[in-house]
Amino acid sequence: MFNKKIDVIVIGGGHAGTEASIASSKMGCSTLLITNNINNIGSLSCNPSIGGIGKSHLVKEIDALGGVMARAIDYSGIHFKILNFSKGIAVRSLRAQADRFTYHKAIMFFLKKQKNLNILQSEVIKLIIKNKKIIGVKLNNKKKIYSKITILTTGTFLSGKIYIGKNIFSGGRINDFSSIKLSKQLKKFSFNINKLKTGTPPRILINTINFKKLNYQKSDIPIPKFSFLKNNIKHLKQIKCFLTYTNENTHKIIKNNIYKSPMYNGTIKSIGPRYCPSIEDKIMKFKHHNSHQIFLEPEGLFNNEIYPNGISTSLPFSIQKKIINSIYGLEKAVISKPGYAVEYNYLDPRDLYFNLESKIIKNLFLAGQINGTTGYEEAASQGLLAGINAGLKILKKPLWYPKRHEAYLGVLINDLCLKGTKEPYRMFTSRAEYRLLLREDNADLRLTKLAKELNLINNLRWKFYLLKKKNIKYVLNKFNNINILSNSKENKKINKILKKKIKKKINIKNLLKYPEINFKYLTKFDFFKKIKNIDFSIIEQVETNIKYKGYIKRQKKEIKIQKLYQKKNNYFKKKFDYSKIKGLSNEVIYKLNLYQPSNLNKALLISGITPAAISIILNYFKKNKN
Repeated sequence: MFNKKIDVIVIGGGHAGTEASIASSKMGCSTLLITNNINNIGSLSCNPSIGGIGKSHLVKEIDALGGVMARAIDYSGIHFKILNFSKGIAVRSLRAQADRFTYHKAIMFFLKKQKNLNILQSEVIKLIIKNKKIIGVKLNNKKKIYSKITILTTGTFLSGKIYIGKNIFSGGRINDFSSIKLSKQLKKFSFNINKLKTGTPPRILINTINFKKLNYQKSDIPIPKFSFLKNNIKHLKQIKCFLTYTNENTHKIIKNNIYKSPMYNGTIKSIGPRYCPSIEDKIMKFKHHNSHQIFLEPEGLFNNEIYPNGISTSLPFSIQKKIINSIYGLEKAVISKPGYAVEYNYLDPRDLYFNLESKIIKNLFLAGQINGTTGYEEAASQGLLAGINAGLKILKKPLWYPKRHEAYLGVLINDLCLKGTKEPYRMFTSRAEYRLLLREDNADLRLTKLAKELNLINNLRWKFYLLKKKNIKYVLNKFNNINILSNSKENKKINKILKKKIKKKINIKNLLKYPEINFKYLTKFDFFKKIKNIDFSIIEQVETNIKYKGYIKRQKKEIKIQKLYQKKNNYFKKKFDYSKIKGLSNEVIYKLNLYQPSNLNKALLISGITPAAISIILNYFKKNKN
């Protein structure tokens, strides 16, 4: 590897780095993954879980594009839960606890079996740049490796510092050193570099917790899956997660010692994740709450530690012990590892093209927390996109990125590269204005065809994709052709639960348009047995498209309107009063009235102006053309 030019070098073996290296190597590029520690490849550095609100949509999209995160968590999951199950299917999200060791083992399995991919344990201390173009890297042993493309996925390691009370030391995470020399080199270029902060809670020895006092949650049965592949995975043993709460005594301990927190005594000045705040932030900023929920999440089947989700902290270790022991069920709990905060450098993502290539250094791609995001899923999806575009560039093909209406990854990229971020960016379903089109269940239908064209998936996955499309068509035809007569027994039973009675012959497709009717209710009738040997997930998808057809049609219309306005660069009326438009928030009205953007693109650049707000504005302008 030292004597020849490699196609793609990936720096960093986290979630972004692994997905990037697998994607580029699948596309036929010779790829080298360089990491400080091979034993930490694919490590779950903070919470031992994958998925959650909005994040699971990214995992499904990674899977549809041939990535490995979904399969790794399916193999290693020890507690699966569908969140928002009682709500609409657009916001339904899968989350799974992982056995840390098995997850790492699964990622290593995918890396080792991948052709065109090698792994090197070393530290990159310098990027070799000539005429604002990257041509390789220099290692800590002074050796150089040359490449056509380099992907930087350094996570929290760029000038990373760890804080536990007054104890401050260098590191991207506990027991790992930070990348100082590389960080210093990047500052010499015109990158806009700032700092962000993240944190993690203390770990607790499992045998010191009184679980008899606590409520628990079981894994969903049947066990849900992230991957669209129909492999018969033998799931690991499913275990319980437990629930407890902070109390007034906990809050008093934190308030009395808040001056010892690096976040509150001025030591840390950077911003942490708003939607995953430290316990200090929760107590100080939400004083009206008498308690806060804590999930006690096992770190694995053979691990003796518990992850207390909800009490991330950087207070001194002695205070952390008092906090833990003040909580119900944890009175005698022993901390095995302290909680800590990490402050690190990130590069403004507005310095990137939407394909994640740097605008400053040619052939350099950036992915993951270096771009200001937080979370494994956000990092992995960026890594996948960077790897795909590295491959396309080597193959001399046009680069690609998804639009907002095509994928959650498109929402992520658009938000970051257009507006940037001043706090760790986290994905939510609320960020996607077209979330009815971007559901978990249809990620494969949206992206697998593209994955096939890019050579990211094998024939087996393509076969499953074609079979799914065939089954959807079959079910839809059956729904159209199975009729219920107006004088039948079935119709009389159905009419008992309907607000608006059915007085004539109706087929299943039209019947499912009624909000009171769903396919699970219809399975009790004999006519439904005519649909044979079809996975209920297929039937559910058909039902969703039927029930939300009007809304989906409206969203597709909104997309066309936005495209038209962006293409024509239509100008907005000067000195327009945006309070006339119903449906806009007070914040949006205030900012639009203040800045008076001249067109759609300039409106989108204003912080706080969401694409959902833009859709409302465009609909108003369309109705009131003059």
